[in-house]
Amino acid sequence: MKRLYSLPLLVSLCCLMMSCGAGRTLRKAEKHFDYGEYHEAAIQYGKAYRMLTSQERNLRAEAAYHRGLCFQRLNQCVKAENEFKKAIRYALPNDTVHLNLAQVYHESGKIKEAEAAYQAFLEYHPEDVLANNGLLACHKIPEWKQQKSKFVVRKSTHFSSRRGDFSPILIPTEYNSLLYSSSIRLKEGQKNSKITGLPDNDFWISRQAASGEWEKPVWIDAEINSEFDEGAGQFSADGRTLFFTRCVTKSDSIQSSSRTEVFRSTRTASEWSEPEKILLHRDSTVQFAHPCPSPDGLFLYFVSDLPGGYGGKDLWRCEMTDQRFGPPENLGPEINTPGDEVFPVFHPDGSLYFSSDGHPGFGGLDIFRIIKHSEDMTEVEHLPQPFNSHADDFGITFFASGEKGFLSSNRDNARGWDDIFQFEMPQSRILVIGSVVDRYGEELPDAILRIVNSKGMNTRIRTDKKGKYQHLIEPGADYALLGTARAYLNQAQQFKAIDADKDTTYVVNFTLTPLYRPVRIDNIFFAFDRADLLPESAPALEELYKLLIDNPHIVVELGAHTDRKGGEEYNRNLSERRAQAVVQYLTQEGIEAERLVAKGYGKQMPAKVDSYMQDKHRFLKEGSYLEESFIEGLSPEQQDVADQINRRCEFKVLKTTFRLF
Repeated sequence: MKRLYSLPLLVSLCCLMMSCGAGRTLRKAEKHFDYGEYHEAAIQYGKAYRMLTSQERNLRAEAAYHRGLCFQRLNQCVKAENEFKKAIRYALPNDTVHLNLAQVYHESGKIKEAEAAYQAFLEYHPEDVLANNGLLACHKIPEWKQQKSKFVVRKSTHFSSRRGDFSPILIPTEYNSLLYSSSIRLKEGQKNSKITGLPDNDFWISRQAASGEWEKPVWIDAEINSEFDEGAGQFSADGRTLFFTRCVTKSDSIQSSSRTEVFRSTRTASEWSEPEKILLHRDSTVQFAHPCPSPDGLFLYFVSDLPGGYGGKDLWRCEMTDQRFGPPENLGPEINTPGDEVFPVFHPDGSLYFSSDGHPGFGGLDIFRIIKHSEDMTEVEHLPQPFNSHADDFGITFFASGEKGFLSSNRDNARGWDDIFQFEMPQSRILVIGSVVDRYGEELPDAILRIVNSKGMNTRIRTDKKGKYQHLIEPGADYALLGTARAYLNQAQQFKAIDADKDTTYVVNFTLTPLYRPVRIDNIFFAFDRADLLPESAPALEELYKLLIDNPHIVVELGAHTDRKGGEEYNRNLSERRAQAVVQYLTQEGIEAERLVAKGYGKQMPAKVDSYMQDKHRFLKEGSYLEESFIEGLSPEQQDVADQINRRCEFKVLKTTFRLF
């Protein structure tokens, strides 16, 4: 990532005693360093270092130190570390080298070494904010690494080139186009940048297809790409206007001598207007970068080294109208530090994110979020891993939901080049599955299930040829399911899908009751020779009650039957009283009496053997009736089974239009 710095001019080395060749090379290196051309400056400092003899210790120390600064700016931590160690070995009189060494240790993840280097610097500079924040971070990193985040961050191979790619921007309001900066394209007739050693950056764009796949990124053939370096920016809330950074080379700028300038361009479909330079301050030596309009369009936030800041690059803002920009306003010491605060981005919920190497973090640039508790109280929150790493992490962008998006980072890149990473909150796969059968175990294909939840879901699905179904549902919601099929009564089921960090499956089965045939009610028990319901009958009675609740427009007959023993009149009276006992239970539970008809059949209607009875009792044949003559031909044990089957309660639907009209 290309960062902005305003370092003091080096003390001129040409006045010191040295060989002419080394002197010229050092002066050349100093000039490149002054212009921020760190790649070229590192090359020249390396040449000068090799020209100097081991007796020229001071000069070697200075050359190594400034070469280390170049590598630090280029995110090449291993090379920077080696150069800073050389400077210390040659007794560099500037002890800031210990702070620089601590920072590259920190960014390399060498926390113990970083802690020691910070302490060495703080021994002589105990009030230094950057060193104290760095040391604090070293103490906190073990704790931060224990924090768990549900987010997953992984490199986006689709947007990663063989060069540097950074600052992705999802374009509102559809969020199906991604704009980003890349150095993959070398402009015709142009050499690599002396700042980074890479080609200057241009804007590229990719669009998301209806399938969710991203199309191949293409270079934008419009005036927002120029001979100069195009970098970080953001769109207005309506997605029409792009505010962006253009880095021009020192004296080659046609419009000003500033190295970084802010522009805006408006797009209509695929057309872009000619970029307009935004004048934020009259001082042409000041740098302005990373513009970001507020969601309400009232302010433009940006990065600058304007006088009156807190050191390094600060976050500023100014009031914004169509044609004018008000005076810059610094965001204050709660946000800005002596380090760099850069890459401001607004989340869809209105909160402001930025990157900083001055606040305590994992090393390099870390991403932070500003939480505004009140007009007078602002908190800066450090994002946990995996958003942040020991490398530079910056340029975050969010989809409308805010649960996924992209960011840039040079983590795991040995050259220090930036790549685009995607992040998301993985959603656990929550399924409801089950089967729909009738009371006799037969599968019901094409049964309909209506699924409703407390978050507004309302959908209908069908069972497959085997009566099975499955459906993806949301966690953290209450669900009501209604199973229906032609010629069957409805059945309702309820459950709660809890929030879960892992895939979860809920099994909800349905057993539907035939509409036009008598249905046996199993497990309703009476006292011997009496019509008193026994407590063991409660589950079956509750099931019957629920069936009437699920089907509020039916009228049913509740029929009671006895076995073959006893007289005809006696059994009919007993069965009548037993049927009435069931009706009385249901009316006491709130079922309207008009929906219930009690009927006692005694022993005059023997049970007909169905497939379920045949499977359970192999001596019975489906379709036959358990008449007295048949039962008397069975063994005593089999007679007991047949008599028990005949002692039954059944219901059948008489009407389906109760209070329907």
